Amino acid sequence: MANVSNSTFGCDLESCPLFPVSTLIPVTVLCITLFVVGVTGNALTVLIILRYKDMKTTTNLYLSSMAVSDLLILFCLPFDLYRLWRYKPWVFGDFLCRFYQYINEGCTYATILHITALSIERYLAICLPLKAKVLITKRRVRSVIALLWTLAMVSAGPFFFLLGVEQGMCKHTEYAVSSGILDIMVWVSTVYFFFPMFCLAFLYGFIGRKLWKNEEDIKGSNAANRKKYHRQTVKLLAVVVLAFVACWLPFHIGRNLFSNLLRSEGLDLFVFSQYFNVVCMLLFYFSASLNPVLYNLISKKYRTAARRLLFSRSSRNWSMSRNKDTKDDSLGGSETNTSL
Repeated sequence: MANVSNSTFGCDLESCPLFPVSTLIPVTVLCITLFVVGVTGNALTVLIILRYKDMKTTTNLYLSSMAVSDLLILFCLPFDLYRLWRYKPWVFGDFLCRFYQYINEGCTYATILHITALSIERYLAICLPLKAKVLITKRRVRSVIALLWTLAMVSAGPFFFLLGVEQGMCKHTEYAVSSGILDIMVWVSTVYFFFPMFCLAFLYGFIGRKLWKNEEDIKGSNAANRKKYHRQTVKLLAVVVLAFVACWLPFHIGRNLFSNLLRSEGLDLFVFSQYFNVVCMLLFYFSASLNPVLYNLISKKYRTAARRLLFSRSSRNWSMSRNKDTKDDSLGGSETNTSL
């Protein structure tokens, strides 16, 4: 364990901030901004897809489930912010210390699995459209989503025992470090990050080759619209994947760095790790806040649905028009070859 005295970070018996106020204030402002933007945007995404029938496509079912995952992650942000201001004492009890970290971990795994499953669906819909038409139904997608959530939360289970309240602090327990639970969770998170990214690289390679080199295979009266829809969907998903990697990779690196420093004695490296982890934390919550912003920038149908939901004074249901623009993005009304 790193031998760091409380005085290193200006602690006393009543409070223990990890950083100076000059650092904590801008970090807090950023966290509050991310929380407001993320909770509003993800809640709006869920409401749009729940309320309007034409938005309940198979792709959007995945996106709404990802929005729920991001909401749960963002609801954990206040606890991390509290730990920055008052690392000691932790006043919320041992269960919340364990539970909010477990939820954070499980939802991160769930997001990765959703992105992977959604990319597989896009691969089938574009490269194997006849099989996709039979295999991909809303009922099956809902079952897949339930399976993804179960797998994610079970995989994060050991993380519930990784932390606990010791000496008034919510931290990795001595038992977790000595018994190897920390090493297990680092390996689990590594597999969850790199293996899906490896699969996604191949999937998008095949999809790109299909779309840009074999366009003549997409035939029929609505071929042009289907090409446009597929490209727009892949564009959106690729941006979501790249944003997730860019935001979560530093967090993953920071976790591995911190797990190694727990066994070291280097004070300078420990302080560096703490500041690096703050940046990683901000990127982590930025990732949970970003997707609705991307949907709004890329998807015309999302913007239309959001305006209708926010500014419509009528309580009657509305239906998205089924013209040629319907297939221009993944948050649109209908999906060729992907839902029934």
